[in-house]
Amino acid sequence: MTPNIGKLLAVDEGLNHQIVDTFATVAESDLSWTEKIWLSIPRKDGSLQIDFGLGRYHNRGVLDGFGGISRGNEQWTVRASRELASDPTRTAVGPLSYEVVEPLGKVRVRLDRNDVLPLSFDVTFEKKLPPYFEDRHAQRDEQGFRVVSDVVRYHQGGTVSGWVAIDGRREDIRPDDWFAFRDHSWGVRLDVGAAVTDLRPARDFGHRSLGDSSFLLHWTPLLLERPDGTRYEFHYYLQVRDGRPFYFSGYLNHADGTQERVGRVRPKLQYDDRTRRPKRGTIHFDMISGETRSVELEAVGESGFYLGTALYLGFDGRKHGMWRGELNVDGERIADTSDAQTLRRIHQIRDSIVRVREGDAAGYGIFESLVTGAWPDLGLSAGTSFV
Repeated sequence: MTPNIGKLLAVDEGLNHQIVDTFATVAESDLSWTEKIWLSIPRKDGSLQIDFGLGRYHNRGVLDGFGGISRGNEQWTVRASRELASDPTRTAVGPLSYEVVEPLGKVRVRLDRNDVLPLSFDVTFEKKLPPYFEDRHAQRDEQGFRVVSDVVRYHQGGTVSGWVAIDGRREDIRPDDWFAFRDHSWGVRLDVGAAVTDLRPARDFGHRSLGDSSFLLHWTPLLLERPDGTRYEFHYYLQVRDGRPFYFSGYLNHADGTQERVGRVRPKLQYDDRTRRPKRGTIHFDMISGETRSVELEAVGESGFYLGTALYLGFDGRKHGMWRGELNVDGERIADTSDAQTLRRIHQIRDSIVRVREGDAAGYGIFESLVTGAWPDLGLSAGTSFV
C-alpha cells in the first residue's frame, strides 16, 4: 500500500508549499479548478491585435491554450491541448509557450510555426505598473446553494516588444506602437468543461441558459498617463442580471501599488446594435471618498479578438479544459467576424481596443463586454440579442 500523498514533482524541492500535500495536488477536488493566463496585445491604431491564453485544469488532467490575431474583421486562432501528466510543470502545449522572465514584471509568450495556420509570434511583455488584485470573485448559484466561482485574479498593464509573422510577412512589435494587458487567475472557475446535463439549468455567465434574461458583463482595465509621465489605472468588473448587480469589483490603482476602492460605476455608453460592440461613451467612477471621476472612452479601429474561438462560452461544441487526447492542435481562419451567423458561433465577448481620456491624462484599455436582452440606455434592442 502506498501513502495517500500526491506524486512528487521537481518543484516540491522548493520551500513553497501551501497545503499539506505535494504540488501534484490542489486544495479543491472540483473539476472546475483552473489556473489561467491571458494576454491581449493590440496596436494602438486598432489595426492588429494578438491574444494569448493558457489554462491548467489540474483535476481534469489537461493543459490547453490559444494564440491568435484579430486584423479588422478577420480572426485567426491556433488552439492546443495536451495531457497535463506528460509534463506537469511545463507551461507549454504544442506550438504555444509561456515563460516568466522576471516575476511580476516581465513575461514572454510564443506561438511557434505550426501546421494549422501561417501565423507565429514571439512577444515579451514588460510592466508599466505593478500587478493589481481584483476582489475575489466569489459567487453562488441563484438559489444560494452551490459555489460556482471562487477565483482570485491579478492583472497588469505594460508594453511589449518582439515580432509577429502573418502569412509569411513579419512585422516588428515596437513599444511605442503597441500596448498590452495580462492577467493571472486561479480557483474554481465558471465555464469549464461541458455543461452538466443532470443539474437544474443556471443563468449565470458560463452556463447554458445564459441569455434567457437580461444580463450585462463588463471587465475593463484602463491605463492612463499624465503629461508629466506619471501613470495610473482604473479597473472594474461588473455583472448585472435583470437590472440588479450581483458582482462588482472596482479600483483606482496607483503607480506605487496602492488601490483606492470604487463604490459604484456608471457606464454611459453607446453600442452597435447589430454586433453589440461598445463604440464610445463615458464611465463615471463614484469613489468611496465621495469624489466622482469620469473617463471618456472610444473604440479604436475594427480589430478586437473574439474569445469564443479561444473556447470562452464554447466553440463548435468544445469548452475549456475538455480532454482532447495526449496532444491536439487545431484552429481556423475566419474571414469575416461581422456577419450574424458567425457572431453567434464565436459569441459576443470580445477584447475590444479602446482609447481613454480623463482631463489631461490619456491612454488605452481593453474592454470586454457581454450584454443580452434589451438595454435602451445602451442603444440595444431585444431583437438583436445573442450570447
